[in-house]
Amino acid sequence: MGYPLKILHFADLHLGVESYGHINPATGLSTRLDDILSALDKVVDYALNNDIDLILFCGDAYRNREPSQTQQREFARRINRLSGNGIPTFLLIGNHDLPNAIGKATSTEIFDTLDVKDVYVSSRPEVYSISTKHGIVQIASLPWLRRSGLLSKEETKNLNFEQINQRMQDTLTNILASHTARLDTGLPAILAAHVWVVGATIGTEKMMTIGQEHTLLLSNVANPAFDYVALGHIHKRQVLTQNPPVVYAGSLEGLDFSDEDDEKGFYVIDIESEGKTGKRRVTFDFHPTNGRQFLTISATITTQDADPMTSILAAISEKKDRIEGAIVRLQLTVPAEIEGMVRDNEIRNALKDAYYFTVAKEVKRETRPRLGNWIAAEVTPLDALKAYLEQKKTSPERAKELTDYGRGIIEESQD
Repeated sequence: MGYPLKILHFADLHLGVESYGHINPATGLSTRLDDILSALDKVVDYALNNDIDLILFCGDAYRNREPSQTQQREFARRINRLSGNGIPTFLLIGNHDLPNAIGKATSTEIFDTLDVKDVYVSSRPEVYSISTKHGIVQIASLPWLRRSGLLSKEETKNLNFEQINQRMQDTLTNILASHTARLDTGLPAILAAHVWVVGATIGTEKMMTIGQEHTLLLSNVANPAFDYVALGHIHKRQVLTQNPPVVYAGSLEGLDFSDEDDEKGFYVIDIESEGKTGKRRVTFDFHPTNGRQFLTISATITTQDADPMTSILAAISEKKDRIEGAIVRLQLTVPAEIEGMVRDNEIRNALKDAYYFTVAKEVKRETRPRLGNWIAAEVTPLDALKAYLEQKKTSPERAKELTDYGRGIIEESQD
């Protein structure tokens, strides 16, 4: 076995996401497709230039279950660059990669059909032994599985939602136990799974989930039989445990504003021998792709603002160093009585360097003060005036003046 082994782990590409993009006039395609492909190119370039032994992609190549031919072509071009340079690539099936009906092909199955060299596609749980230039790596795979693939109709009969989920979790746990029993302890072993691990912090995927979720406990996947656990499905990158490393790579590119504070990229895992003991030392590092940034700018305007545009432009100016090339969301809170003083052309000019921007305006309308718990029919006009002036915190001198004036009007109307 040659060491060290270098493995690259990424996930959740979601080719086909077009939110906040423009149409590229040269291609007729969304510029957001260019963003995601650019991030994928950085993965491929890194692998080719840094002696990577194996690529692990942990699911969700596309946004939709039936991607366009163009999306498939562009993905295949990048995989072909890896294959053509002798770098094995392991593609795990995620929930977005599954077809709409059982029996249809998955979106990445074409690589198996064409028997593309050094490309492995896992659509069902299996243990793979993959030869790399520095030796064999064992990959225990856990792709996304439909409920019908885990449980029969008879098994789910008369069960409630929680009971079905528990049965699914038990089935997945048994699959993992079967995998570990088949592993050769003398060889590196990695679990590649597209699954929701309980306790993980969620991100964009909350809005993108298709179908019913099933989960696994962290204790189910953090098995010492694995040198590293490579996860996909959750878009927020995170390390759940260190020993063994259980890692969500997160989505490769920011997909919406829930990704605003996340740095996107991939992980590189080094597996080294510790000599005669036969033990293996595992280290892993995150590598950012420096993709498209999301930025939220907030401004709250009050009726005391003589010119609301001054406050709005000041809020934009505070983050001017982050605006260029970013997807920007300007959130405004404006009183209804001065809404007309907000000048859209000045906002557009201030955000002209953004890649894309949107303005969300919340118009606040003044709520009329309530007169305590009084019922209107039981309140005299004079008492109502006094209560109003009190709630408005009118000075005693001014309140007396207005009350006397109001009393005169009331008395005249009653004559």
